Amino acid sequence: MNNLLLTIADVSKIATDDYVGFTFFVGCMAMMAASAFFFLSMNSFDRKWKTSILVSGLITFIAAVHYWYMRDYWASNMESPTFFRYVDWVLTVPLMCVEFYLILKVAGAKKSMMWKLIFLSVVMLVTGYFGEAVYTTGNGPAIWGLFSGLAYFAIAYMIWFGEAKKLAEQAGGAVLKAHKTLCWFVLVGWAIYPLGYMAGTEGWYSFVADLGLNMDVIYNIGDAVNKIGFGLVVYGAAVASQATSKA
Repeated sequence: MNNLLLTIADVSKIATDDYVGFTFFVGCMAMMAASAFFFLSMNSFDRKWKTSILVSGLITFIAAVHYWYMRDYWASNMESPTFFRYVDWVLTVPLMCVEFYLILKVAGAKKSMMWKLIFLSVVMLVTGYFGEAVYTTGNGPAIWGLFSGLAYFAIAYMIWFGEAKKLAEQAGGAVLKAHKTLCWFVLVGWAIYPLGYMAGTEGWYSFVADLGLNMDVIYNIGDAVNKIGFGLVVYGAAVASQATSKA
């Protein structure tokens, strides 16, 4: 009961022009609603797609829980919840990589590919956290940011040109279409994260912070679009695949 009263008190501190607090609240509700949708629709699909829909629901549910805490942290401290963001990302981003493996299993995707993507995503996030929150002076942000960027580009290469692309082409149909769309999410949607990193750390790219961009607002909108969008792409592929099999 005391925790509930504390939460209500924190939310009451959000000003009408506090767009960061507003997007935290909307992002939390949007991802919770998406979780309910994915979980409730699981039984509409066969076993092949059920796991993919489950993972989509887990991604948005984990994010919704973290956004609940981040919203309260922001309302209480008016500071960017960097730690909570990275805890969220280190759980949800590897799951987003797992989605590539799940939809490509039909074409013979091996678990080794999944573990490569998971490993690279963890390296990307851990080194990003070191540069943004631990080694924040001197060349630290630039060096750790370089490692994080290399891991990101390795992921992008695997899904756009490497093993994952070949498997998607073999599968064809709804799987290939879904794979291409998820690739665009990684290339374009995930681009907000290095921008936020550059805006929040020192280095030759500090000019990004001078653009006046509120990266918390961009992060919040981008997170919701990326995570819910990933799930909806998988859901669409499941619907299309099931319709084709019944035809």
